[in-house]
Formats: sequence, structure tokens, C-alpha cells
Amino acid sequence: MARIVKVGLIQAKNEVPGTEPVDVIKKAMIDKHLKLIEEAASKGVQMLCLQEIFYGPYFPAEQEIKWYEATERIPDGPTVQMMMELAKKHQMVMIVPIYEEAMTGVYYNTAAVIDADGTYLGMYRKNHIPHTHPGFWEKFYFKPGNLGYPTFQTAYGRVGVYICYDRHFPEGARLLGLNGAEIVFNPSATVAGLSEYLWKLEQPAHAVANGYFIAAINRIGHEEPWDIGEFYGTSYICDPRGQIIAEGSRDKDEVIIGDVDFDMIKEVRNVWQFFRDRRPETYGDMTKLLP
Repeated sequence: MARIVKVGLIQAKNEVPGTEPVDVIKKAMIDKHLKLIEEAASKGVQMLCLQEIFYGPYFPAEQEIKWYEATERIPDGPTVQMMMELAKKHQMVMIVPIYEEAMTGVYYNTAAVIDADGTYLGMYRKNHIPHTHPGFWEKFYFKPGNLGYPTFQTAYGRVGVYICYDRHFPEGARLLGLNGAEIVFNPSATVAGLSEYLWKLEQPAHAVANGYFIAAINRIGHEEPWDIGEFYGTSYICDPRGQIIAEGSRDKDEVIIGDVDFDMIKEVRNVWQFFRDRRPETYGDMTKLLP
């Protein structure tokens, strides 16, 4: 009997200018997402992921300490507590990316994982932190993750999380597979231009190389006052053969929904024996401090 799970992704635009107070922006985005979460629940979604730091703009477009006010504790902060209640209400696994305060002055880009009974299962902290071309000043805000590449057994399947820039690194994607992930969620904030051609190249390749599903989420629209580019949406769910089975629009607030059949993982891995044929004893140089 097929093990089919209905997966949902939320992509949404922040319409409040970044010049407004942090609490005003957070409230507007949370209110918007509450409606979309209800929509997902009404359509039978069993696993739901929100976009990167869902309750705010992509504030690393600037370097400004005001955004430290957006941090919350996990799981005791108000947003994760609210989502735990909603997960229980709707019997829905939820992946909730927020700006985490681990201790005063120590902050991470983090996703909390909540089971369908409302239980907090754990978190993933973004490991790869960009500080590259103008508009992506993330090292000002985030400490690199220190929890490795955990996976979480939920009511409907084993979940892994990668966040945005992580997707450019195959090493963590492999470790998520080795740690048993059946589906990897990648909440992101990425703009048109430089890396857009990679959006549907890298992650389907990770899905194929590791024989799991990937669910990639991107926000939409232009965010003021920075306007570093167009967040182009097109969130999607990809199967272990690298085929996109559900995809969102470029410019619409929406819930993208797809049925994933976790039995496909065994079917694919019985053909492509990448895990059997790995040669980890030959990969030692990958962990050396090479240039």
C-alpha cells in the first residue's frame, strides 16, 4: 500500500516596508500566514513548511541592529508556541523558520520542527552563512549552525531541513540522506538574477543523488526600502527522480500542495544504488583544511 502524504509549502510577500517597527512587520506577516495555514489545513495538508524567517522581510539586505529585535527563543517563544497549537489542532507536521535567540547576543537562522500532535521535535540551524555580494549580509545576523544535519521522525515521515544558501553545498544534502531523511525542506529567500538558474538545477540533483523528496520554498515580490531584486516564488516539490510534481507561481501568495509517495524512495534506491556504492574511505580529503 502506497504511503502517500500531502505536503504543503507557503510562499508569501512581505508588504510592510522595512522602515516600519519590527513588531508591526511581524504581526502583519504572522496574520497573513495564519490565513494561509488555515487554507492548507482545509485542503488536507499533513506536512507544511513556511519560508525562511517567515515573519519578516529579508532584512540581511542591510546591516542594522534593529533586526535583532526579531529574535525569539525556541521552543518557548510566542511564535513557535502558537505553531505548536496549530499543528495539534490540524494534526499537521510544521516546519517553522524563525530568527532564533539562543542566548543574549547569539542568534541563528533556524527552523523548528513540530509533530502532528503539537510536540516540538527539535531544530535545524542554518550551517552555511553567506556574506557575499551587496544585499546578502547574513554574517552580521547569524552564527553558523552547530547542530549538524539532524532528521526528525514525524507522524508522517522522516524530515530533514536545509535553509536557503545551504542548498549550494552537496555535503550536507548527503548527510541528511545518510541520517534517514525522506523529505528535505529548504525554506529560502532568493532573488532573480545571479543564482536563479540554479533554483531548479541543484535541488533536483540533490533529490536524485540521495533518493529523497525535496520541498523548496521561496518568498515573492520586491521588499522596500532595499529592493535588492525580485523574490520570484516558484516554490516546488521534487521527487527522488528529480521530477517536479507541484510548483507555485512567480508572484502570488499561495499554498503549493503535492502528494508525495514515500514508497518511491525504496523503488528508486533499489535501482540507483548510490548509498551502497559510496566509498567514504576514499573521501578523507574532504574534511581537511584544503584551500
